[in-house]
Parts: sequence; structure tokens; C-alpha cells
Amino acid sequence: MISRSIFDNISPLDHRYSMRSEEFEEYSRYLSERAKIRYQSEVELALVKALAKNGICSEEVVKEVKQAISELSPEEVYAEEKKTRHNIRALVNCIQKRVSEDAKPYIHFTTTSFDIVDTANSLRYKETAEELIVPTLKKLEKVLMEIALREKDTVQVGRTHGQHAVPVTFGFAVAEYVSRFGNKIHAVEESAKNLRGKISGAVGAYNASHLFFDKPEEFEADVLAELGLKASTHSTQIVEPEYITDFVHSLISAFGVLASFSDDMRHLQRSEIGEVGEHFGKDQVGSSTMPHKRNPINYENVKSMWKAFMPHMVTVYQDQLSEHQRDLTNSASSRFIPEIIVGLLSSVNRLIRVCEKLVVDHENIKRNFEMNKEMIVAEPLYILLASYGHPDAHEAVRKLTLESQQSGETLRGLIQKSEELKPYWEKLTDKQMELLINPEKYIGIASQKAEKVVEYWSEKLSIELD
Repeated sequence: MISRSIFDNISPLDHRYSMRSEEFEEYSRYLSERAKIRYQSEVELALVKALAKNGICSEEVVKEVKQAISELSPEEVYAEEKKTRHNIRALVNCIQKRVSEDAKPYIHFTTTSFDIVDTANSLRYKETAEELIVPTLKKLEKVLMEIALREKDTVQVGRTHGQHAVPVTFGFAVAEYVSRFGNKIHAVEESAKNLRGKISGAVGAYNASHLFFDKPEEFEADVLAELGLKASTHSTQIVEPEYITDFVHSLISAFGVLASFSDDMRHLQRSEIGEVGEHFGKDQVGSSTMPHKRNPINYENVKSMWKAFMPHMVTVYQDQLSEHQRDLTNSASSRFIPEIIVGLLSSVNRLIRVCEKLVVDHENIKRNFEMNKEMIVAEPLYILLASYGHPDAHEAVRKLTLESQQSGETLRGLIQKSEELKPYWEKLTDKQMELLINPEKYIGIASQKAEKVVEYWSEKLSIELD
């Protein structure tokens, strides 16, 4: 058995991020090499269970195989692979060594390697999604929902193109990500449910199994039913690659939403904005040379992790291409899919910890809003003028904004002085005047929309809020 210090590992997932993540043991249970071999063994066991069900072998064979795979170690399988130069043949040999002569013929009976490999991958990714990925994503979604509701009435200046626009609320801004991330969680759930397996042999035509079964597709269904899977609609030596492609795409797309959210949050932490902040530990250091700094390291890390793993999607798309019934060009590249999952989960758990302690600086939000609140009324002012018949309201208000910037007078003050515009001002209702006098009330239905979005996704994803 190889003994290696964690600091001798090459992938940062296996040293830097495994040490910082309390959840790494859980990731390993599904996504490690040990886990992969365990899932492949479970497919071999499902095969003999179906053979027994169909009267090809005895239940005693099932018991022997079940006991054998419970004793397997990845070290043993890898040692055997050094001799065979074939991973699945090595696994089969290791199982056969532990069973009787009567049981040996039924190990891997009628199957090809990728019956085992693809089915095992679909099984473990499906279970990883159901038991680990989706629950973790929903935990973050709940935190975002709580922020959206808590801050639904916190008036914040809206920003488009990095410029002050019209008012929203901070809860409304977070609700955007509740919605986007909710859609991605749903996509992960659906694509994981649709992962498929195969027990159709070397080219997918059931050549070997048809020697023993008049309806080999029914035998395939029996094997996969043991694993809670359905068969690929059509397979060659491999399962149709689009099932796994769609699943990984859903993960990368979810990762992109988190990168976008993280980018927004880190920009709101800029010194000149300062509307939100990360919780900073008493011994935490922001810079090696500037003791005063508090860098948005967690949000930056999420964006950085996304940059590392997002391009892997291109490789997954390339893995859709396999010549004729199969080539080996995806055999190495597909092994890196677990890293995408771990990268995503690592970032999600980081955001859960950070967002649970998100600090919202209400004074700075108000200060930034008031910086341009007089100009904010330009939009409702021009729309109201137009509604009362002004032939070129946009241009009239544009000129007023220039005059306001030069003179320091407010837009509403200038319009009341304008002989041309005074008649329109006098037509305004009390409600319309109120919005122009108090721009912080010009938030549309931002508060209600935040509530509505949270309510929709909490119901859709079955997330119970405290």
C-alpha cells in the first residue's frame, strides 16, 4: 500500500482544498477512486442478481459475489491491473479469486467493460446528485432566500453598466440569484434522474446476451432495475453520451450563476462602495504588506474556481464524439468529471459559510443612493411628462439634467421654474409628485417581487424557510 503525505499530492483539490473543507470525506465517499471501484463492483453484483432471477445461476452465486466485493480494495485491483493492463478485467479477476469455481463463470457474464463503466458512472453521479449535490445546493439557496427576505425593503441604487440607474432593493437584487440558482438546481435534479446505464454488450446490439435471452432488453432492464436505473434508449459499446453531457452542463451552468453572484458581491465590497462585507476573523490577515485591508477573498475564490472548471465543459462536449461503436478518446478525459463536482461543491459550501454571515452596511447603501437620488427621478419625470402629452419629454428632461448638474438645483425644482413644463407639473397626481419628491419610493414592486420569487422557489424545490 502506498503511503503518501497529503502535501505530495499534485491536485490542489487533494491538499489545499481538502484540508480546508470539512465536507471532503463526504465527497470522497462518492467521487474517489475507491468509490468508483465500489460502484463498478455493484454493477457486477446487479448482473449476477439478474442472472439468478432469470434462472441462469443460483442465489448462492449472488451471496458469494456480494461477499467478494465487500472484501475488495482499490489497492488490490490496481495491483491486478498492472498485470492485465485493463481495469475492468482486473476488477473481474479480483472478484473471481474470491468465489467458488461454480460462481466464477457468471462474473461479467455477457457484458463488455463499458457496460460496467458507464452504468457505474451513471449510478454514482445519480446518487451523488440526490444525496450530496442537490441537498448542498438547496442549503445555499435557502441562505440566499433568507437574505432576500430580510433585505427586501432595503432601498439600494440600481446599477446598469456600472452606473447608477433607478432604485431597487438589496433583497430584490439577491432574489435574482434565488431565481437563477433555483432554475439550475432544478436542472441538476432532472438531468441526474435521466442518467442511464446499459447491459447490451460489445457493440450495443445484445450479441452475447441474445445467446441466452430471447428478449435481451428485458434482461438489461432487470440488471438496471437492481440499481435504480433505466437503459439508454440506444447504446453502442457506450451509453449515449448526451445524458452525462447534459448532467455536467447543469453543474457548470449552476457554477456560472455562483460566479456571477460572487462577482456582484465582491464589487459591492469595493472601498468606494462598501455596501456588503465578509465576516472577518479576529486573526485574519487581508494583505501581507497592508494591515488595514479586508479583501473579498471568498467571493474571489469562487470566481477563480469557476474559471478553473468551466472550461472542462468543452472537453465534455468533445466526449460526445466517439467513432462508430466506440473509441477510447474519452477514457482519460471522462475521469476528471469528479473534479468538476468537487470544485462546485467546494465553492457552494464556501458561499454557505460566507453568506450566513453576510454583513450589509445599511448606512453605505443609503449614502450611495443619496449620491445621485436627484438624478434618479429623471426616468419617472420624463415618462410622466410624456403621459401628459409632452411631444419630446426625453429631450426636455435630458436638458434639465445637464442644467441640474451645472447649477446644483434639483430636477423637480427646475421643472417648477420652467414656464414650458409648469403646466405638466400641475397635472401630476399626489402619488406621482410623491415619487418625484421622495425618489427612494420609486422602487416599483421590488419588495413584492423578492417575496414572490422566494415563495415560488421554496415551493418548487421544497425548501422550508424558518
